[in-house]
Amino acid sequence: MLNKKKIINYKFKKFNSIGKEELDAASKVIKSGKLSGFLAGTGSEFKGGKYVKLFEKKIKRYFNVRHAITVNSWTSGLVAAVGAISPKPGDEIILPTWTMSACASAILQWNAVPVFCDIKKNDFTIDTKILEKLITKKTIAIMAVDLFGNVCDYEEIIKIAKKYKLKIISDSAQAISAKYKNKYVSTFVDIGGFSLNRHKHINTGEGGILITNNKKYAERLRLLRNHAETSLGNKNKLNKNMFGFNFRLGEIESAIGIEQLKKLKNIVNERIYVANTLTNGLKNLKGLNIPISNPLKKNIYYFYPLTIDTNIIKTSKKKIVSLLESYGIQDICLEYTSLHQLPIFKNSKYKYYNSQNRKYLVAENLNKKSFFAIKLCVLLLNKKDIQLIIKSFKKVWSKIKFYN
Repeated sequence: MLNKKKIINYKFKKFNSIGKEELDAASKVIKSGKLSGFLAGTGSEFKGGKYVKLFEKKIKRYFNVRHAITVNSWTSGLVAAVGAISPKPGDEIILPTWTMSACASAILQWNAVPVFCDIKKNDFTIDTKILEKLITKKTIAIMAVDLFGNVCDYEEIIKIAKKYKLKIISDSAQAISAKYKNKYVSTFVDIGGFSLNRHKHINTGEGGILITNNKKYAERLRLLRNHAETSLGNKNKLNKNMFGFNFRLGEIESAIGIEQLKKLKNIVNERIYVANTLTNGLKNLKGLNIPISNPLKKNIYYFYPLTIDTNIIKTSKKKIVSLLESYGIQDICLEYTSLHQLPIFKNSKYKYYNSQNRKYLVAENLNKKSFFAIKLCVLLLNKKDIQLIIKSFKKVWSKIKFYN
């Protein structure tokens, strides 16, 4: 029975980029009987099999970088990226507090210290003005996170990194093919990369891509990916006595990735169309802040993030989201991870992990009072869906209270 109150009386179609091409590619690998081409020793298979190498070659061409290294997850990619810059125990890496826990755990893996930085309320990326104040003699790197498909202020980040001789790691997990000044994100820093897990723009189920233009880092990343056994007798002193991991991507995933890469441009264009149509429909709603267009940045919209202006709108965020859902809008995110509030950091007995003495006003206020988002990453919206979402927002806005 239809709910008369609802404007949207059906389930949105779920985003799924996997089709016949991927099925055929995976089937071909399975029929070959060789599901992985990796061996951990010093032979020719150290760098993987036929499809891993082909996938990496195509990634290099697509992003115009010198080195591409696939891994079995982007979490593995982050661990390898931090390890590649050779942190010493106690070294500090600054990162935004609004990001996935893998960013911090990758730093902890090497006995380094994650130092959390507040974010900007307009685009949710690291606040470079605060970032510079957090730099100490122990700081060795900045981890920039391109959240929700949006792009960091890289010009400022690079300027700060050069001033203090710091490395830059870009976590562009949610922003594959986003651009800054017409260059793909993660291609102009020391090490960067993307996630290939199931709800990203393209996916291999699980997987990740590391990219760099630095030969030394590329060598270390490959060693870390595959047990580092070939470090024995390595001419590079930095690479001697290394230990590595099993971060290797399989042949099936790589074959799927090759097909997915062909679809990336169209998927991104479709996501941008959905976001732009939503923006045009919602831009005149009083007190609703929509994603800001920036000519320097190409946002690819993993989420469609929104905030309410609490100086204008009396009705609580929770009530607004509840009303939106009552009219049939699905897959709304109410808040995002604040790493400084995770128990391991909030209650840590180790002073340098403890984040209680720092303030994260923007991140906390966003979560408590103003931020919510539509999870475009899991939805395949058509024109009808988008127009009904806009209609639902307008209906809700006709019911909420405003300050005089």
